[in-house]
Amino acid sequence: MINSETIKQILEHYRVVWALGHAGSVMGWDSETYMPEEGIKGRAVARAEIAQLIQRFMLDEKFVKLIEKAEEERDLTDVERGIIRVLKRDLRFYQRVPPEVVRELAKVTSEAFVAWRGAKEKARFDLFVPYLERIVELTRVVAEKLGYEEHPYDALLDLYEEGLTSRDVEAVFSVLEPGVKSLLYKLESRGWPRRHPLEDVPYDKAKVEAAVMEVLEFVGYPKARFRVDVSPHPFTVGIATPFDVRITVRYRGVDFREPLFSALHEYGHALYELNIDESLAMTPVGSGVSLGIHESQSRFMENVVGRSREFAAKISPNLRKHLDFLAKYADDDLFYYFNVVRPSLIRTEADEVTYNLHILLRYRLERLMVTGEVKISQLPELWNNEMDRLLGVRPRNDAEGVLQDIHWAHGSIGYFPTYTLGNVVAAMIYYKHGKIRELVAKGNLASVKEYLREKIHRWGSVYPPKELLSRGFGEAYNAEYLVKYLDEKYR
Repeated sequence: MINSETIKQILEHYRVVWALGHAGSVMGWDSETYMPEEGIKGRAVARAEIAQLIQRFMLDEKFVKLIEKAEEERDLTDVERGIIRVLKRDLRFYQRVPPEVVRELAKVTSEAFVAWRGAKEKARFDLFVPYLERIVELTRVVAEKLGYEEHPYDALLDLYEEGLTSRDVEAVFSVLEPGVKSLLYKLESRGWPRRHPLEDVPYDKAKVEAAVMEVLEFVGYPKARFRVDVSPHPFTVGIATPFDVRITVRYRGVDFREPLFSALHEYGHALYELNIDESLAMTPVGSGVSLGIHESQSRFMENVVGRSREFAAKISPNLRKHLDFLAKYADDDLFYYFNVVRPSLIRTEADEVTYNLHILLRYRLERLMVTGEVKISQLPELWNNEMDRLLGVRPRNDAEGVLQDIHWAHGSIGYFPTYTLGNVVAAMIYYKHGKIRELVAKGNLASVKEYLREKIHRWGSVYPPKELLSRGFGEAYNAEYLVKYLDEKYR
């Protein structure tokens, strides 16, 4: 795939950047799993120094000139053009954002994670406010340095979803908000269950953990390249894509749906990284192209596959083997338990009908944060009011509300809309394929995964998101598919 001698020289230099990123990924994973709390004092400094080292290597004059030289070459392959595109995006960031900002962001976000965790445990947003204020200040600097045409938030969206703007997000939500609210009204008249007895059943962690691992074996996780751990907020990290990908799950002791679908969700992310063509490993295009495309894979596995009636029937024996309390429930009970629909407080526990309203709330607040139209201290009240308006529920404390997500502690402002894009693309995949449910009913998940590999996974970041979707499915983000999918499923 690499014919250009210039590109080969670029990749040789980039190997150091990749290695530093690899070290940072291991540190990040350890910070959220096994690192003792006091360890953050050294970890924050180490990660900040690594972030600066990466910027220094990226801005090396010889390296920049090689990229400029390669850009002028003719007859580059798609992979080679992809490498240049991705590196130019990275260079744009590092050339425009001062090193001291990169370093301070790395340091303050490392410290903010520990502060967020403590604030959430105590349900006290005020403990997190100073960290979030600084993160938002630095984020505004990043947005201004990167530049934008219409809104500073657009510069941040583009960091997570190449080419995405507020106009794109507004177009998606203009379809989803009325569509979801209309469906919620219909579900009340259809008598769709708003609760299920299994939601209140406590479980033994070891037994649910064993059941979750057996379900992961059923969907075919590669043990030699895949690891599962526990953390306060489930996540996936590609330590060395596609050879070392890790996920985490959370166990609260009640409602076994949560760890089961967290595992399936994160497995969807991991599958993307694991299926990237090995020839792209350790290159700028050797990872998922964007968070929206990434989220489409996790939501596809969690919802389109995992919450289907066919999948519930297939994994029923695995679950019953470990969970005695399922003896009095039929497979249809499992399906309805997996698909209870009601407005709720916690995004990660939200059903697939109401989920995007949670994202709409965060999207609107982030835009106000970035422009300074609201003070950080005002966020809890704004959050609670907007939850009441969109979903008709109100948090009892900050842990149930503004502190529930880890993203702002990570500095990931502009990230949330990619969740909704993921839901949209997952529904598109369902209709474009046309036979997903039949394959799941037969237990033929290998064919489903091969379809995803060919259309999306194998290409890594070779093509930008909208081009990748157009090549594979003939169009980009079309929210009508998601409204149709939800209406048909819950009809």
